[in-house]
Amino acid sequence: MSNVCYLNIDQPPLRFEKSPESDEEHRKRMEIEKLIEQSIDKNLALDALVKLSLSPYGLVNDHLRRILWPQLAGVDVTRLERAPSLKELQNHPEYNQVVLDVNRSLKRFPPGIPYEQRIALQDQLTVLILRVIQKYPNLRYYQGYHDVAVTFLLVAGEEIAYAIMEQLSTKHFSECMQETMEATQRRLMFIWPVIKFENLELYNFLQSSTVGTLFALPWYLTWFGHSLNSYKTVVRLYDYFLASPIYTPIFVTAAILLYRSNEILKEECDMASVHCFLSTLPEDLPFEKLLKTSSKLVNKYSLTVIEKDVEELIFQEKAKRQAEENMIMKRRRKMSANANRIFSISPWLLNMLTSKSVLFTTAVSVVVGVCAYYYKNQYLAAGIS
Repeated sequence: MSNVCYLNIDQPPLRFEKSPESDEEHRKRMEIEKLIEQSIDKNLALDALVKLSLSPYGLVNDHLRRILWPQLAGVDVTRLERAPSLKELQNHPEYNQVVLDVNRSLKRFPPGIPYEQRIALQDQLTVLILRVIQKYPNLRYYQGYHDVAVTFLLVAGEEIAYAIMEQLSTKHFSECMQETMEATQRRLMFIWPVIKFENLELYNFLQSSTVGTLFALPWYLTWFGHSLNSYKTVVRLYDYFLASPIYTPIFVTAAILLYRSNEILKEECDMASVHCFLSTLPEDLPFEKLLKTSSKLVNKYSLTVIEKDVEELIFQEKAKRQAEENMIMKRRRKMSANANRIFSISPWLLNMLTSKSVLFTTAVSVVVGVCAYYYKNQYLAAGIS
C-alpha cells in the first residue's frame, strides 16, 4: 500500500526558462568540460566532482549533468538493465496510483512538446517508478516520488534515470519509502535543533505557533522538486543533494527558515498563519546563498548532537501531552462525580416536590370547598337559588 501525503496537486507549470549563460557559468562550464576531456572514459575523481557540484552554479547545464549525475549516484552506465514494457507491469498493485500521479505531473514536462513525445515520457516515467518498487517489495511508493523521478528522466533518459532512482530509493529516500511516514516525520524534527542553536527567538516563535513540520514535508520528499517552479533551480538543487550527505535537505530547509526569519516573526503566532506563510516558497530565494549556508550548517552540527536534542524535544512533547491528558481525565472524573451527586439528590428532591404538590393541591381543594359553601349560603339567604 502506498504512502499518501497531502501534496498540493494543483501545481503551477514548471518554467523551463533559457537564460543566457553568465560569465561565471561560462567559466565553470569550461572548467568541467576540460576535466571531462582529460579524464578516462569521462569519469571524474569523486572528490573533484563533489566539489564542482557543491560550488556555485553546480554542473551548469543538462548536457554535463547527463554525464556526471550517474557518477555522483554511483551508477555504472556500462551495465544498465533493459527496461520492461508498460504492459509487463500493469498487474502491479501500485499501477493505478502511479498512473494517476504521473497524469497529474503533466505540468512538470517541457511545454510545447509533441503529444506523442509527452505520452512516451509519461509511459517511461510510469515504468521507471514501477520497476523500482517491483524490484524492492519492501519499499513503498509515496505521492511525490514521481516528482523526483521525472527530473532524472528529463535529464538522463529512461535507463540511466531508473538506475539513479534505484540507488536513491535504497539510500536517500529509504526512510520515506517505509510502510508509514513515522520515520520521515521524525527526521523532519531535525530542523528544530538547528533553528534553536542559530536563532532562539525564531525557534521559540515557531514552537509557540505549534506549526509543526508538515510545511516542509513536500520539500524533503521531493528535494524541492514539487514546490519550486523554476526547472533551472530544481536541477541545481539536485546537483547539490547528489553530492551531499543523505539528510542535507533538512539543512537547506533550516537555511530557508533562517533567511526568512524577519518575515516569519511578523506573522501572527498561530498554526494556520505560519503554516500558510511557510508552505509557499518565494520565487526569488537566493539559492546559491542558501546552499552556502546549508553547507556551513552541515559542517557545524553533527547528527549525534541533533539526534540528542530531538530525543529531548520528543520527551518534552510526550510529557506535555501526558499532562494534558491527565488534566482532561481529572476534569472528566470531577464532572462525573458532580453528575452522580446530582443524580443521588434527584430522588429526594422529586419526593419532596411530589409531597409538597399533594399538600398544595389538598389545601387549594379545602379553600375552594369553604368558599363554595360560604357563597352558597349567602346566595340562599338572598333568595337566589
